[in-house]
Amino acid sequence: MTVSTQPYSPPLKLNRPIRKYTLEQYLEKEAKSVDKHEFIDGQIIKMPYAKGPHNIIAANMMAQLIIQTVSLDKSYTVFASDQKVYFPSLNEGVYADALAVCEKPLYWDDNQLLLINPIVVVEVLSKSTSKYDRAGKFAKYKTLESFKEYVLIRQDECYAEIWYRESPGRWQETIVTDLKGEIPLQAMDIMVSIEQVYRNVELKEK
Repeated sequence: MTVSTQPYSPPLKLNRPIRKYTLEQYLEKEAKSVDKHEFIDGQIIKMPYAKGPHNIIAANMMAQLIIQTVSLDKSYTVFASDQKVYFPSLNEGVYADALAVCEKPLYWDDNQLLLINPIVVVEVLSKSTSKYDRAGKFAKYKTLESFKEYVLIRQDECYAEIWYRESPGRWQETIVTDLKGEIPLQAMDIMVSIEQVYRNVELKEK
């Protein structure tokens, strides 16, 4: 028997073009899907699953936004993580962990699937999404004229990072790490208790 001494070469893979979808095709597929997907540059991208603490924090934040705004003069609508946010100038769509709209929600489509006027957006950070939430996703939200405040919350330690738009192109950063502290939401003129945001979540000890 002759044994070949040539090194193994894996079969060549052909570079297949990436399939692009229209917005209408994305919405049709998303309506039938069990998983959530973002619509980025014509591609349909599956979102990672969220852990328990992530979901608890998002729910707690939603509850606080509702409680803190119910008696205000202005009307605010709070949305959960199933609401799609659409960026008309980019033709892209994503999901936020929680968000709020001032007065009347505005949609890009007649079916009221694609929200375009959030004033405050909340994202709960995880290892797999932290970099995207801080940079890429933040840049997308900035294309919306209504968008005034961005809240990033870590799920394993007491940490909230708030970005408030003081004027076009100028953002003010506030970081809160005290469990007894509060998240200042200037866009809505409210303060949210950090302790309530982390209610029923086990945090790392410092």
